[in-house]
Amino acid sequence: MFAQVPLFPEQASTSAGRVDELFYFLLAVTGFITLLIALLVVYFSIRYHRRPHDLAPPRITGSLKLETFWTVVPFVIAMFMFVWGVELFFHLARPPDDALEIYVVAKQWMWKLQHPLGQREINELHVPRDQAIKLTLISEDVIHDFFVPAFRTKVDVLPGRYVSTWFRPSKRGQYHLFCSQYCGTNHSGMIGTVIVQEPHEYQAWLNSHAEGSLALEGRKLFLKYQCVSCHSADAQARAPVLEGLYRQPVQLQDGRTVLADETYLRESILKPDAKIVAGYQPIMPTFEGQIDEEEMIRLIAFLKSLQPGQTPQRVDRATPPSAKPNILEPPLRQP
Repeated sequence: MFAQVPLFPEQASTSAGRVDELFYFLLAVTGFITLLIALLVVYFSIRYHRRPHDLAPPRITGSLKLETFWTVVPFVIAMFMFVWGVELFFHLARPPDDALEIYVVAKQWMWKLQHPLGQREINELHVPRDQAIKLTLISEDVIHDFFVPAFRTKVDVLPGRYVSTWFRPSKRGQYHLFCSQYCGTNHSGMIGTVIVQEPHEYQAWLNSHAEGSLALEGRKLFLKYQCVSCHSADAQARAPVLEGLYRQPVQLQDGRTVLADETYLRESILKPDAKIVAGYQPIMPTFEGQIDEEEMIRLIAFLKSLQPGQTPQRVDRATPPSAKPNILEPPLRQP
């Protein structure tokens, strides 16, 4: 019976082996020290127990060599583990530049996932083998935790804040996805499956579930909420130009400089008065309560893809319909 129960989850990502190696080393060191201390306690208890003819314990003067040994050796071992752990942490914290970005929205009690080309899934995630996958995650309600044991991937998913993690699947197959942070009554049912496919299988799956890309859907929202009326990128613009803004420094009225990442873009949409761009007035209304997290992801995908000359044109209502530009026509570069 126990032969069917694996001691450790399968290693199904390129980082799993490195995580396990560090874990095994820590386990070996702590096990050795625990066993050594236990044996020494037993040995000294027997060797130096009080005898009837020797009531006074012997005087111990100490040993500088012994003190140096048990100070230096544990320090060296601890620093070795620290450097090893830091190197592994930075490897896991920095996704490769060619990583495929997938957005994840956690909600009681399900995982909602969106691919760059618009494919959407619930409690299932299709990914290609041997391709770096970057997950950008956020929660709609409480704290959840995205945990795939076979990938050694685990990250807290927070409400109101984007977090990210990445992995590179190395084996084709299906792997368990859990929420490992208690999130309410049906926490145990918040499970899913990560399906790793060969690249050609994944491409076929994408084609069979083709939808409008995130950037294109975000462009429609940009027009729906009349963002173009101020962010028009022309001489009449009353708000900052958004073309090429993503990952660029932004100068604020209070003298600070911030990076225009996903968190900044999200905050600027929901709380526009939090960070006012230098040279502009705080005239933008808040969209808090009007845009949900899935729409926010699409808007941000559009802003990330927006390059010079791609801002939709403002349509003058007095212009005859035949003279109005087709604002949905220009193609969008995928982020």
